[in-house]
Amino acid sequence: MTREVFVDYQSTTPVDPQVLEAMLPYFTTMYGNPHSSEHRFGVRAQHAIDQALEEIGLVVGASASEIVLTSGATESNNLALRGALPARGKSRLISCVTEHSSVLNTLSSLREGGTSVTLLTVGDDGLIDLEALAASITATTRIVSLMAVNSEIGVIQPFADAGAICRDRGVLFHVDAAQAYGRIPIDVHRHHIDLLSISAHKIYGPKGIGALFVNDRARRALRPQITGGRQQGGLRAGTVPVPLAAGFATAARLMTEAGAAELGRIAKLAEKLHQGLATKVGGVHLNGSAVQRYLGNLNLRIEGADADSLLLMLPEIAMSTGSACNSGTLEPSPVLTALGLSKEEASQCVRLGLGRMTTEEEINYVVERLAWAVGELRH
Repeated sequence: MTREVFVDYQSTTPVDPQVLEAMLPYFTTMYGNPHSSEHRFGVRAQHAIDQALEEIGLVVGASASEIVLTSGATESNNLALRGALPARGKSRLISCVTEHSSVLNTLSSLREGGTSVTLLTVGDDGLIDLEALAASITATTRIVSLMAVNSEIGVIQPFADAGAICRDRGVLFHVDAAQAYGRIPIDVHRHHIDLLSISAHKIYGPKGIGALFVNDRARRALRPQITGGRQQGGLRAGTVPVPLAAGFATAARLMTEAGAAELGRIAKLAEKLHQGLATKVGGVHLNGSAVQRYLGNLNLRIEGADADSLLLMLPEIAMSTGSACNSGTLEPSPVLTALGLSKEEASQCVRLGLGRMTTEEEINYVVERLAWAVGELRH
């Protein structure tokens, strides 16, 4: 008998039951449009939005007025990067070769339009060189964009130090925090962050909603990318989805309440998984920094085992070979090759993501099944 086990928490997370409960009233009895201020239905809906913005911002030290709701981190990244560029004149952006596709593909599009783009390389630990970042900033640099926690290998970039460099040089600093929000400490003001992207479905919230933190400095420069009505101060037109916002806010609050206790439990399970595979399978290597990382993300190279074959042999275990947004490609992960891995080595890597609902029993099951599948492939 096989069972289904989900260890792909970097791709998405299950909706927490408390999040679902918070959303239901706004699908049924409290269905007003928050932008219809002429009656109680609209007023109640707007009150829910105001509360949601406050709770979402609180996680990263932001005020409600600094949060713009979007459809997710991809839209937030686009608003930050496209919106920060002047309508006319030459400008330059700096990012990293291991960024998420929603950033890299956006930068490719901007490059086609005449924007200059510099992509920083990383060491074999997956981390950028801060001196290289500082040296890359020129008089035409408009914005620097970095992912706080890498979605594939879980390493934590030195975003606080990068923010200080950007502030000192007078350029905007954008952080893609889809994998970091609620998981690691972030203070947008103390860390000199001007723009920060968030996604609700990465923190046990609903799909289809995210947010962009925008401070006063960035707001003066930002141009809206979705135009229409004057919702959200004109930065993002369209009716705000009250049920999703209420769910997002509850998910954010639960991440704060869970805090270090949840992270500690996940870290212990990740260590059990890593050591279990190292003992039963052997030839297991962790990709990226072993120290500067989010502990719930294990990207492992397993010698002598093709990762795609492992996924086919174990359909009951939800794991991946990289970012969900890059699935389906035959090319090796650019994140893994940026670490110095060969094409063959990159093809032996699987990503295992743990989360709130992961149990010790599930970890034992994953170890046993992976050990069996790897043994079959090696022999």
